[in-house]
Amino acid sequence: MKLTVKLMDIGTREVLLHTEDAGNIGVMPGDRVQILNEGSGVTVAAFVDTTTSLLPKGTIGIYRITNERLQVTDGSAVEVRRAERPVTLDFIRKKMDGEHLSKEETYAIIRDVVEDNLSAAELTAYITACYINEMDMDEVEHLTRAMVDTGERLRFHTHPIVDKHSIGGVPGNKISLLVVPIIAASGLKIPKTSSRAITGAGGTADLMEVLAPVNFTAAEVQQMTEKVGGAIVWGGATNIAPADDKIIIQEYPFRIDARGQMLASVMAKKFAVGADLAVIDIPVGTHAKVKTVQDGRRLAREFIELGDRLKIQVECAITYGDSPVGRAIGPKLEVIEALRILEGAESPGSLLQKSVSIAGMALEMSGKAARWKGAEMAAEIVKKGDALKKLRQIIEIQGGDPNVKSDDIEPGKHQFVVNAPATGYVIELNNKALISLARTAGAPHDKGAGLLLHAKKGNRVEKGEPIFTIFAERSWRLQKAIEEGRQLMPVLVEGMLLDRVPQDTRWT
Repeated sequence: MKLTVKLMDIGTREVLLHTEDAGNIGVMPGDRVQILNEGSGVTVAAFVDTTTSLLPKGTIGIYRITNERLQVTDGSAVEVRRAERPVTLDFIRKKMDGEHLSKEETYAIIRDVVEDNLSAAELTAYITACYINEMDMDEVEHLTRAMVDTGERLRFHTHPIVDKHSIGGVPGNKISLLVVPIIAASGLKIPKTSSRAITGAGGTADLMEVLAPVNFTAAEVQQMTEKVGGAIVWGGATNIAPADDKIIIQEYPFRIDARGQMLASVMAKKFAVGADLAVIDIPVGTHAKVKTVQDGRRLAREFIELGDRLKIQVECAITYGDSPVGRAIGPKLEVIEALRILEGAESPGSLLQKSVSIAGMALEMSGKAARWKGAEMAAEIVKKGDALKKLRQIIEIQGGDPNVKSDDIEPGKHQFVVNAPATGYVIELNNKALISLARTAGAPHDKGAGLLLHAKKGNRVEKGEPIFTIFAERSWRLQKAIEEGRQLMPVLVEGMLLDRVPQDTRWT
């Protein structure tokens, strides 16, 4: 069917048809059509939207993303035909039914993900199927390799190449801002491609963006790493394992991170940047993604097995996940805290200790430090100022201000201090509630939003003393966070007397 083009500045891979034209072609909203540019011979598939009023009959609205490949102009004529559904939908249905997918089926799905041949609903169905019906290790390996083979890769001439990753779930886990420069300062190379927040209040890419741009091509990441030894960039801009970031976008609204997809997501990025060895941080705790040490060890074995299949040496750190790392939650607040440690501060101890422990494992694995001496070497690199110097080099090569100091960064101007309701001890910090509160305040999109804890688990507080401060860039977000905080009670303070049984007075 021939239709007249009307270009529409909408950033999705779709077209808009009048309802009667859609009926004549034999498609409904969500179906696919093939559009032929008769002048160039280029054919593009696109998803269908329909309207009864926005377009007249005989006209097709071509969305901007669709036209990037089609290259038609307003008023030109195109041939529009019904397109067949992709066979990968049958593979997704197979996984929904609890069956295992072959290497060929997984590759076909990931190719369609990268080429935008699956709608958001169809990709969400695949993600949900893998969440409900866990993948076995063969499927995870196939998914990992498919993610890598459908994107760009880094290839270094000198080795070893080091990488690290945290599976997340713990607020304030800003250690990459310390670990990367420590490792690079030791003479090793660490091209750190990072994610934006999925379930948290700030991914490493969100944090680094406070200091410097993070959107670079794979070639640029390789050049920067070769020159200064490291980089901290957003993986979504590199075309390294591009399917991973498309999957993350669909996971985001549901705050899910399917186990098999998490394994593949982490290891695909390590494999694609040419890592020879990787340290994986697995926080464990009641409010973390991994609840028990036993589950953490199981996940560690899976990471190690997948690493063996990919010929990457993997060691895992089972870390304490029942409390935030440091006291800051939210991009600017976390960057301030990380810079202060590199500038010489020794507090918060949890941030410094965890960072040198993770970096130390990498130093030992690479042969830079003897077994159990890595943390000591990492701490010395921080103490001498070499890590700060290296971070400044990384900031500069990524286009930021290398002279930035912690005092130069200002968090959100709207603030509210939450005081202790009673004298006692902080007996619980609910990670999920803290993250939720920081996100409600605007993090990670509003870089200055977040929380600053004044007391942590086990600390004694007096009634009326500050226990945490909420920061926001917009007053309405602060108000919303205050209201949510009253419901969530993310910090629990109790006296030593927790309860009295019976609570009523009995007279005898």
